[in-house]
Amino acid sequence: MIVEFGHFALVLALVAAIVQAVVPLWGALRGAPSAMRVGDRAAELQFFATACAFGALTYAFVVSDFSLRLVALNSHSAKPMLYKVTGVWANHEGSMLLWVLMLALFGVMISVFGRMIPGAVRAAVLSVQAMIGVGFYAFILLTSNPFERIGPAPLDGQGMNPLLQDIGVALHPPLLYLGYVGFSTAFSFAVAALITGRVDPAWARWMRPWVLFAWSGLTAGIALGSWWAYYELGWGGFWFWDPVENASFMPWLIGTALLHSAIVVEKRNALLKWTILLAILTFSLSLIGTFLVRSGILTSVHAFATDPERGAFILLMLCIYIGGALTLFAWRAARIEDRGVFALWSRETGLLVNNMMLTVACGVVFVGTLYPLVLELVTGDKISVGAPYFNQSFLPIFAVTMLLAALGPFLAWKRARPRDLARRAGLTAALALGVTASAALALGLAEPVGLFGIFVAAWLASATLQELLRRSGAPGPAARVLRRMAGLPRSAWGLYLGHLGLAIVAAGVVAVSVWRDEAIQTVQPGEATAVGPYEFTLLEVENTRGPNYQTSIAAVRVTRTGELVAVLFPERRWYPVEQKPTTEAGIRTLWHGDLYAVLGDPAGSGGFVTRYYYNPGVPWMWLGAALIALAALISLTDRRLRVGAPSTRRAPVPQPAE
Repeated sequence: MIVEFGHFALVLALVAAIVQAVVPLWGALRGAPSAMRVGDRAAELQFFATACAFGALTYAFVVSDFSLRLVALNSHSAKPMLYKVTGVWANHEGSMLLWVLMLALFGVMISVFGRMIPGAVRAAVLSVQAMIGVGFYAFILLTSNPFERIGPAPLDGQGMNPLLQDIGVALHPPLLYLGYVGFSTAFSFAVAALITGRVDPAWARWMRPWVLFAWSGLTAGIALGSWWAYYELGWGGFWFWDPVENASFMPWLIGTALLHSAIVVEKRNALLKWTILLAILTFSLSLIGTFLVRSGILTSVHAFATDPERGAFILLMLCIYIGGALTLFAWRAARIEDRGVFALWSRETGLLVNNMMLTVACGVVFVGTLYPLVLELVTGDKISVGAPYFNQSFLPIFAVTMLLAALGPFLAWKRARPRDLARRAGLTAALALGVTASAALALGLAEPVGLFGIFVAAWLASATLQELLRRSGAPGPAARVLRRMAGLPRSAWGLYLGHLGLAIVAAGVVAVSVWRDEAIQTVQPGEATAVGPYEFTLLEVENTRGPNYQTSIAAVRVTRTGELVAVLFPERRWYPVEQKPTTEAGIRTLWHGDLYAVLGDPAGSGGFVTRYYYNPGVPWMWLGAALIALAALISLTDRRLRVGAPSTRRAPVPQPAE
């Protein structure tokens, strides 16, 4: 009964979305306030109905209702409760239900927290948001019904992919969807602006908090997925340029450009057309990512579906949403005028160049990801575009982007003096060179590529700290500097922490990519292996059982110059229900890097295949990513982003004295 109620609630959500898509937009175009208010009520009903549907599906997983096809295929009675719950979205149908739940959540949040937005604009935004929902509700109900029954019900389920039975990947999809689906708000604001003709600094300020929130969620989701791949897959790496990884990275790049471009609109009333185009492209790339994961054209541990019919349905939605938005943009863009004027040397120009570099970087990833698919479709030839292409094409562009990002805060709005920029950039270069030289001498580093990467990271960090101190009144009395620093706007703190986080991530990526030490070998218990400055010794391997798996746990002692550093416990698990193995890396995190051990297959005569790594800089990557996501949330708390753009207020007319 609860399952049928969930199915009914999903149909009700579709009806609410249709009403929300039509009535408030009609009211906005006709100037009918009562019709506009329907959008708020419909958004609330849509979210409530979708939440009921999601709750019903969750209930079916929790109680192991194997009469539901989705539960039978993706759960098992012996599975721990945590993974029964997270198994709701560890499949195609359930993840799509989570997708529309997030979409409905953002719609109701706009309704509740967007009261300062004029009624016509808010109604148009809610209408566009619902139009997106209509397509995805129809997709779920027609091709991916999560409430389909089977009979007779099996006695037990088939279980879930063991790789997905992990806390990291359990939290990864919800955070990723905060970004994927959250960027729908930017799309809705852009299309609503084209419909209503309201594109100005206030519009940018209304949109920017939603972009910040989505961008923060996507950052955290990508980082969590990278962390999961690092310790769960046992490959010793964190990023493999997998097409599905790229599918989440591309909207992050364009979303970063959108954040910077929206600032120019808000501050200077410039780059209006460009910002609207970026808002459309950001969510369009999210839709393309959804297509890649669910169309069946990719085979990946990340991919959910292999049904071409579903892919055709999503492709049709892509054509309607992306094509419709771009057509509307082409029709209305001529009426949008940039009123802000700025010189060549200005912060506006710096942000525009930043936008162009990020867009080019995204284009490189886009081509590398889709070219093999297009080639196979056209000629039937299968090729693979891997890390060498991306490392040689994307990384240099992104390095230049980071170098230029450091200069942006040095530039004044509207007009800057090149002499001031050169002076401050010279100091930054000197500091960065000093840090790079010190690291090379102290640690004996010699690889030119690695040293250049350290210089880029140090350049961005030095420039960020220099600008923070300058804005705080340094040099000067420490008490005054600290007081002014504490009084800086939270959006400024978001900028500084975000750039520092990016510098820390870059340093970590460079360190682990260039200076990692690894060893792969077959060893007997008691044998030692040298890995960089460390010595790994396999002590023993014990066979035991977990909640729903069998496991072999190894004990690996790590020493340095004879002194004990850590004991690692890598595992090799076997899931009898799913008939699949997994690896659990043994990791000890130090401030400068990770000690990493993986247990492989038995090799006969009591030996085991093992892989040992020393991964320098890895903790910096996770720290930097967390700092970037936190920076966006800190910016989001700035009161100026919770109110409309300032407007000119007339002074009261003095009354004549009696």
